[in-house]
Amino acid sequence: MSPQGSDSDVVTVPRDAASPQTVSRDTASVPPADEVVLLDAERRPCGTAPRIAVHGLDTPLHLAFSSYLFDPSGRLLVTRRALDKRTWPGVWTNSCCGHPRPGEDLARAVERRVGQELRLELTDLHCALPDFAYRATAADGLVENEVCPVYVARALGDPDPDPAEVVEWRWVEWDDYRRVAAAAPWALSPWSVDQMAAFSAAAHPLTAALSLVSGGTHA
Repeated sequence: MSPQGSDSDVVTVPRDAASPQTVSRDTASVPPADEVVLLDAERRPCGTAPRIAVHGLDTPLHLAFSSYLFDPSGRLLVTRRALDKRTWPGVWTNSCCGHPRPGEDLARAVERRVGQELRLELTDLHCALPDFAYRATAADGLVENEVCPVYVARALGDPDPDPAEVVEWRWVEWDDYRRVAAAAPWALSPWSVDQMAAFSAAAHPLTAALSLVSGGTHA
């Protein structure tokens, strides 16, 4: 367990439908053991815990990320979580989620996890919702409790998912996914529903992020 951080350790983030595809389990892989970064009430790093053991009935606050990946025409990649995932199995959600390892840059963690889970490379990676956080309780009582900055990016090609993580995927129109999140939130992961509510309704999120960069206002 690492010592509690000082004020300088506060986690900050730079501001910057086709038919579903089914994934075969024949190529399932086992991810290496890793740890997540625990946070205190002020969102400062205060320790680490094994990722596989951190989620329970009283999950401590920890650092994570979500990503929304788009194809050249602006369609969103949505994924259905594997049926044996410990939290929210079989639920449709955004493109990819994960946890940075201790000391790992968040943007690099997104690229790493997308490569592991979806076997995709990214361009135009930007943080769209740097302050997003949520807490959700599953039907079986398991709790998610995360500070979870949200990234957007372009994906190079179609995914080739790890079947231990993703059982189905599809490209969908952004506005269609937004409507599902608003009209049938039970059909999606709770974090994705909250994130969709947090995105501006005025613009496509990747377009908005790229506009900030080109305008020189992206930190």
